Amino acid sequence: MSFLEVDAVAKSFGSLVALRGVSLSVQPGELRAVIGPNGAGKTTFFNLISGFFAPSAGTIRFNGRDVTRLPAYRRVSLGMARTFQVTEVFPELSVLENVLIAVEVAAGYRLRPWLGRSARAALRGRVDEILALAGLGQKADRLVGELAHGDQRAAEIAMALALRPRLLLLDEPTAGMGDQETYEITRLIRRLHRDAKLTIVLIEHDMRVIFHLADRISVLDQGRLLAEGTPAEIAANEAVQAAYLGKAA
Repeated sequence: MSFLEVDAVAKSFGSLVALRGVSLSVQPGELRAVIGPNGAGKTTFFNLISGFFAPSAGTIRFNGRDVTRLPAYRRVSLGMARTFQVTEVFPELSVLENVLIAVEVAAGYRLRPWLGRSARAALRGRVDEILALAGLGQKADRLVGELAHGDQRAAEIAMALALRPRLLLLDEPTAGMGDQETYEITRLIRRLHRDAKLTIVLIEHDMRVIFHLADRISVLDQGRLLAEGTPAEIAANEAVQAAYLGKAA
């Protein structure tokens, strides 16, 4: 059984049809990339998977459960987490404080006015574990707003990890980054996939990242699924070359 099964989803906004019968099947432990030109429907597709939008048609199943009509917070409780194109962090707080907030929410402590010593120790242990996994241990006390863009993105991913996801959705994780920052985020994603055993689906424009990371690639164009396959198959696909990677040979 597929871990994530998206079957013929469509989404319309009035007369604008953003997605037209798109399907996706992701296996446990897979690292899947979704690519396509601007306006192809990639972020809308992510919004359907994560529950920010309800599809106009089609179904979405996660870990064997129909989640098509479940709101986003219910999908998070089932093990789904995502990041966004624009980094969502608290810039006036430290890296540690950002992750601690996410850990407290995940642990159900967000409405508790005080915590006992053992609970605080457990939370701090979890924060330290996440910071180490995200490569941010040495920057825990830095204000997030003072960090380079790549480290801010890593902090956002760390906050998503606090939710203990089984499926991590990353929306353009290297957007706006230079070569070194892109390299570091790519290493982080690979580490999360390999060491944390996460199933990951990502939207990305940088083809170097895509072909280095992805097990399989799905290509959207004008709201439809244009092609699907391994990186080698997608690189050789003339329809993909014409729509996204350049003119067909």
